[in-house]
Order: sequence, then structure tokens, then C-alpha cells
Amino acid sequence: MKGLSLFLGCLVPNRYPGIELATKLCLATLDIDCSDLPGASCCPAPGVFRSFDKSSWLTLASRNIVLSEEMERDILTICNGCFSTLADANHIIQKDELAKDEVNSHLQKIGREVKGNIDVRHIIEYLYQEFGTEKISSFVQRPLDIRIAVHYGCHLIKPTKERGLGGSERPAFFDELITALGATSVEYPDKMACCGAGGGVRSAMKERSLKMTEAKLAKIQEAGVDCIVNSCPFCHMQLDSGQDEIKELTGTEFEIPVLHYTQLLGIALGLPPELLGIDTGIEKNRKLMELLDSRIES
Repeated sequence: MKGLSLFLGCLVPNRYPGIELATKLCLATLDIDCSDLPGASCCPAPGVFRSFDKSSWLTLASRNIVLSEEMERDILTICNGCFSTLADANHIIQKDELAKDEVNSHLQKIGREVKGNIDVRHIIEYLYQEFGTEKISSFVQRPLDIRIAVHYGCHLIKPTKERGLGGSERPAFFDELITALGATSVEYPDKMACCGAGGGVRSAMKERSLKMTEAKLAKIQEAGVDCIVNSCPFCHMQLDSGQDEIKELTGTEFEIPVLHYTQLLGIALGLPPELLGIDTGIEKNRKLMELLDSRIES
């Protein structure tokens, strides 16, 4: 199995550094060979950027892929959007010689060439397919007796043919990774619905975007969960800070804790919560940690 290079994307280092540290600590604890990816740029975004200029989108994505090819490592992402761009671009480079030649005509100007000889992985599918739930359970130091609403996000599982993770209507692999930590994945209506942020909706139609988020949060709240767990920092931002924006817009208050999977995994592995970005000024997440502490004491 190839080693990995960690592609952070834009949101994690700029807005959620706790997710970056949580990911690196989890990978080290699980003894997964993963290095930084020096020189990486924005992926760029799979929706808006690709829709307006596919050639530039493919060239910029291929430059990021080249950086990892030169390290002879597969790319590991912790963001659904970055996964969509890099996996789709890698698929095009591997299957379309004309597109590959055009990209390389641009990359040769900076002394680089994309070959298409590595894979692009997402932390969720990598842990599920290469590490396995039984092995993850064997590392758990702090079983999590809590109820969780899993949010898959759109780009992790679509397009289904290229992702190779099964159907998009009732996937189970993310839920099984939750169960591996001792927690319960709770079913709720419209579980596979978009968070409301993607495709430029948050940027172009903020109020409409928050209405979509509000509808999803209401169904999650009705299901009676202790927190939401996601696999994408963009969905994370919409479901997390979106709660404050919805409160300001409509007066509706949810106060549902939101974690990226690597933060939840870090808690289960016994890593210090203060290193995982759990309590960085987010009151609702502090309440989740108090709940976990109370269940250990009891």
C-alpha cells in the first residue's frame, strides 16, 4: 500500500485548524503513513469553478496531483469538495489522453508533468476500505455512548460509478465507522439531503441556503441526537456556524454540536479534546464533552 500525502484544502487551515490537528493525531495514533503536501493550492472547488472554466479547473487540480505523484504517494483528503475535484480530475487524466496532453501542455511551462499513476482517497472511504471497522474498534480507548446523526455530504458518494462506494440512497459505510467507536448512528428523514452550502448556493443565495440547512437541522433535532458528525469542512461550516446564522435570521435555536469524523475519532482514541478543536469557543460542543464525561463517571 502506498503512503499518503495529506491535502488540507482551504477551509480547514483557515477556519477549522482543530480538524487538521485532529486528523494528524489520529493518523499517527493509527500508525498510518501520511506526510504533508508542500506547495498545494486550492483544489479548486468542484462546483462553481469547474462550471465556468473546466480547462483551468483540470490544470490546477492536476498540478496538485503532480505534487503527490512526485512524492510517490496517494493523496488523502478530509474534504468532500476537494475529494470531488481531485478524484474526478485524476479519473479524467487516467482515462482521457487528449485531456491529459492538454493539461501537460500547460504544466510543462512550470516544468511539471502529470502521469496519472496515483490514487485520490478520502479519509472516510480510506479508513473503511483499507483500515476496517474491526481494526478501528481495537484502537478505541474511550467508547462513545452517544447518539449521532451522520451527514455524508453530496460529493463523498456521487457520482456513484466513479466513487465505487455503492449506491447513494442508503449508504452504510460511514455509519459503520460511527458504530466502530461505540456510538449509535441514528436514522433521520432526508438523511442524504444536501447541507445547503454546495454548488455556490451559500455564496449566491445565502438565505435560501440557510432554509435548506434549517430543514435538515429540524429533522436531526426531532431524531434526538447528541451531535452531528460530517466528513467535509464546508458541510461542517454550514451545519455549525449556520446554526448561529439561522438564529439571527429566523430566531430558531438548535444548539446541536457538530464534529468532523476525525474529531470524534480522536475522542474515542483517548486524545486530549483541547487538541482536537472540540471546545474552541463553541459552547454547544463543550456541552457534548460534559455529556461524555458524565457518562464515563457514571
